[in-house]
Amino acid sequence: MADSDRLTLPDPLPLARGADFWSLRLVEERAECYAVRKNVPQPPTLLLDRGAMLTAYADGGCGYAATSDLSPAGLQAALDRATAWARATAGRSLIDFRSLPRPAPRGAYASPGVDQPGRSQKEWYELLADESRSAGCDPRIVDWEATVETRTAEHRYLTSTGGEVVQRYRFVMPGLAVTAHANGDTQTRTLNGYRGLAQQGGESMLDRFAYVGSGRRVAEEALQLLLAPNCPSGTMDILLMPDQVILQIHESIGHPLELDRILGDERNFAGTSFVSLDMFGTYRYGSDLLNVTFDPTRPEELASYAFDDEGTPAEKAYLIRNGILERPLGGAISQARAGIGGVANSRADNWNRPPIDRMANINLEPGDATLEDMIGGIERGVLMSTNSSWSIDDSRNKFQFGCEWGQRIENGKLTTVVKNPNYRGISANFWRSLARVGDVSTVQVLGTPYCGKGEPSQVIRVGHASPACVVTGVDVFGGEG
Repeated sequence: MADSDRLTLPDPLPLARGADFWSLRLVEERAECYAVRKNVPQPPTLLLDRGAMLTAYADGGCGYAATSDLSPAGLQAALDRATAWARATAGRSLIDFRSLPRPAPRGAYASPGVDQPGRSQKEWYELLADESRSAGCDPRIVDWEATVETRTAEHRYLTSTGGEVVQRYRFVMPGLAVTAHANGDTQTRTLNGYRGLAQQGGESMLDRFAYVGSGRRVAEEALQLLLAPNCPSGTMDILLMPDQVILQIHESIGHPLELDRILGDERNFAGTSFVSLDMFGTYRYGSDLLNVTFDPTRPEELASYAFDDEGTPAEKAYLIRNGILERPLGGAISQARAGIGGVANSRADNWNRPPIDRMANINLEPGDATLEDMIGGIERGVLMSTNSSWSIDDSRNKFQFGCEWGQRIENGKLTTVVKNPNYRGISANFWRSLARVGDVSTVQVLGTPYCGKGEPSQVIRVGHASPACVVTGVDVFGGEG
């Protein structure tokens, strides 16, 4: 984003202070989406979105109002509406907002390479066309598509107490999917799942994930799956690759630890949580090898930032340490509700939504096992990679997940490729059976831009970094199970 394109506001901001405290969150995001499907370039999708959220505390209540009118008069009108709502809710809220901090954060954040020039439309289409041609390499390939979404954003946060934070972001999210069909069977193989390749920074991430050449590689794997037998069924060990571990972290750790779910304030998108407040500090969530952190400080990870959307400084914190549950994912309001510490994860997906408790970067810390160590230690099991399906109950406890790719492990060696590998379990039992955690050489930094939550709905960016992991005694089944 050029300097001339950046968001500007009058200085000083001429807002009349009718509230005890107010904050203004100004958001501008620009996106470009390109795709080549079956060698046919698709029309580009170009997006520009800009607006502001005004939040006010008054007489112990809280109110907010959003506006796309960024003139001084438009911002003042939104603040007046927010203040009126705050006064209307005073005495009716679960907490007295006069007890909350009135932040005055000062600082800035920028994604790696945020000011570096990106590819032109022509260059993106040429890259995607090359991968599309390589993917359509066999008559059994019936559908294929190469895609990319790039996004730049600037978020400004101002408070009546003198706070000012400017955070500038750049995201690159490439994808590739290939579907093969023969003899009544259809198999789809993707590059790290649906938008799993999602990081902050510039196009250098394409090199980190070997995007060039992925069309032919993914197509060959789809064809292998067509010829493969179904995954065996039974109780056995599984070796989950990072692109599947991140989904397991997301669904069975990230969402259950969101404090608004634990409090019962959030029930949308698959319910509440099996976790209760009395578990923190004592509950064994997993084996001693399970170490999970909230870490918004890793530069390339999708949800890194310096301050959350309520102005709380963001720092790395352990959620689970040596298997013991330590801390929830709760922002300032939920912390006041629960009387328990949390993290800086009060986040909104855009200017027209209020911040709520959202996971950000939730990472499984690496252990000391190489991939060869983990394979060699399994007598009978299945390696599984790249999520294809997921289901979890209303308390985020019982789950069933399917993967695109499987490979049998027999007597410490990788053998037959298998299709339709699935597994199921209960969150605590599953993580307590965590037997090996991969070292840093197995770690991948991935994410999703499409984590849904809230009413009205919010779809937000979430990052996950994880090594490969071995879990023992898991209920595994194939496509015919």
